[in-house]
Amino acid sequence: MIICHDCDLLQTKPDLQHQGKALCHRCGAVLFRSVPDSAQRVVALSLAGLILFAVANIYPFLAFDVGSQSTQTTLFTGVRELYAQGLWALAGLVFFTCIAAPLIQLVLMMHIFLPVMLGRTSYAVKPAFRLLLQLREWNMIEVFMIGILVALVKLTKMAIIIPGVAMWSFMALIFILTGAMTSIDGRIVWDRVDSEK
Repeated sequence: MIICHDCDLLQTKPDLQHQGKALCHRCGAVLFRSVPDSAQRVVALSLAGLILFAVANIYPFLAFDVGSQSTQTTLFTGVRELYAQGLWALAGLVFFTCIAAPLIQLVLMMHIFLPVMLGRTSYAVKPAFRLLLQLREWNMIEVFMIGILVALVKLTKMAIIIPGVAMWSFMALIFILTGAMTSIDGRIVWDRVDSEK
């Protein structure tokens, strides 16, 4: 059985063909979509995302040249500066939404979908999958990147700005993480959990 998230109608879960979608009998809302090779896609994109995340946090994000003075920044520099200025809550929020949440999402996707791909169930898959879906709304790396780009446009008149490897990795991570989240087919996780009972 499956319940519609729009009109709350309880109905029998239909079997889907390759790349199909199930619609509610009452309101026509999409109940779920079949994503082919979901586990393989999520694992591949999560692995690529973890590599990009590591590069984005190790290498310089931006370099500023103002006259004879040059400064390099990393992703964590902004969090550290906010904390140093006494804005602890804002520093914590920026750290969580731009650094911690994407990393937790990537690790959870590997934890959940790698065993599914191998025909097993991971430890604590139910709470991990629920946490993954809740973290989707806390991932704000797109907003962070837009803020960086707006600041760059304003700073170009005052300094020479050199984008670092980390910035390009972070931009690629946005697309990788979005692709991984849209490739998730939750039914294969719950079907695997049910088959293990």
